[in-house]
Amino acid sequence: MKKQAIAFYSLLVILILLPNNIFAQLSDKEKIREYTFDLYDDARERSIPVVIYSPQHDTKNAKVVIMSHGYGKNVGESYKSYSAITKELASKGYFVLSIQHELADDDLLAMDGNLYETRMPNWERGVKNILFTISEFKEIRPDLDWTNVNLIGHSNGGDMTMLFAAKYPSLIKRAISLDHRRMPMPRVSSPKLYSLRGSDFEADKDVLPTADEQKKYSITIVKLDDIKHGDMDDKGSPAQLEKINKYLLEFLND
Repeated sequence: MKKQAIAFYSLLVILILLPNNIFAQLSDKEKIREYTFDLYDDARERSIPVVIYSPQHDTKNAKVVIMSHGYGKNVGESYKSYSAITKELASKGYFVLSIQHELADDDLLAMDGNLYETRMPNWERGVKNILFTISEFKEIRPDLDWTNVNLIGHSNGGDMTMLFAAKYPSLIKRAISLDHRRMPMPRVSSPKLYSLRGSDFEADKDVLPTADEQKKYSITIVKLDDIKHGDMDDKGSPAQLEKINKYLLEFLND
């Protein structure tokens, strides 16, 4: 690792572990701390912006949640648009990492052709972002519970989440999608798989397991009749987001 990278991560460890560092933004309501910074993947020459939502209390052995946002047209800040979910999970003791998957100079997400094929490069890039984030934070915070890593992704981020579950099942305990529509859910029992479905769009053919497959692999699919696809980030109403959080916590405790 380069000297500047070592210095950066040494500083990052100090910032995360100090209880009252000046960069922490303490939320009185949720009792969480929020940190924003960039990881850097030398191999891909790529910046990976990350927001940490951390419990105020001791985070030793905290379970890990990695959040992947829906498509934001490369305008940035999408990784901050799920704060109603990420802050709630942090307030319940989870160490939450929300990743910005799109950078301004990235190719825009494909909107035509066979979307399973044309969007695959975007999903594979997201999988690499998640993999790199896990690898780096295992070194930065070895005290967290890395046997209990949970992925949550909305829409396009849910497609990334399910691709990660298919490619690296041994690295995570659970994968949860919020109304993803393109990437087929793996038909496996491990990791545990869940999906909350919005009321306004159907997933593509074979993306969701059949009732028999759900039973065989203990996969949980929940239809939310009063919540649309676009209601699953901070644009949702307090009642809608409370309902989503209720299900997420049930899944995470399953």
